[in-house]
Amino acid sequence: MNKVYEIYKRLLSSLGHQAWWPAETPFEVIIGAILTQNTNWRNVEKAILNLKDSNLISPDSIANCSLATLGKHIKPAGYYNVKAKYLKEFSGRFLQDYGGSIKVLRDLDCMEIREWLLSLKGVGEETADSILLYALNKPVFVVDAYTRRIFLRHSLIDEAASYGNVQEIVEKDFPQDSKILGEFHALLVEVGKHFCKRKNPLCEKCPISDSIFYS
Repeated sequence: MNKVYEIYKRLLSSLGHQAWWPAETPFEVIIGAILTQNTNWRNVEKAILNLKDSNLISPDSIANCSLATLGKHIKPAGYYNVKAKYLKEFSGRFLQDYGGSIKVLRDLDCMEIREWLLSLKGVGEETADSILLYALNKPVFVVDAYTRRIFLRHSLIDEAASYGNVQEIVEKDFPQDSKILGEFHALLVEVGKHFCKRKNPLCEKCPISDSIFYS
């Protein structure tokens, strides 16, 4: 039995489609991926709404905006001075290297895009893969703290497993389909938030708590 894929099917059956990522454009997804570091999505939504209200939702507008003004608008997302620099860095390089075109970026090889993303300040592996998956529809799996916790508790990984190790466990047995991989990540986030909590997990209510997944 492909244990990881069985977990995906069970979660999808139990929890349903999660409709991720909530955004009107791919560039809005990118903004959200950068802003969501070290904060919750509710705060990111407030920051993005502020940017929309001030027409600061494109690479050009962000690149041409002052750090002070940009920081003021994204303040709800926390670490706003640093994140303002990250957004301007991304926007400036995106315009310089790819003309600010999502299509040009999307047409590149996945690993080429990933290397470019990781060369930017403020973009680590999780952020890069979130952009690849949800903004550019590339078939990669996003590894976050929820994924690690759930996989550890189900003996799929050990404490020493790297980001790449965890990612490989999923990608080697899953269809190369961005929608499925995105859905699985979203479902794991839902489980991590509501069942597989860091403290006082609700194992008896979890959709994947039965013994078949511990064999």
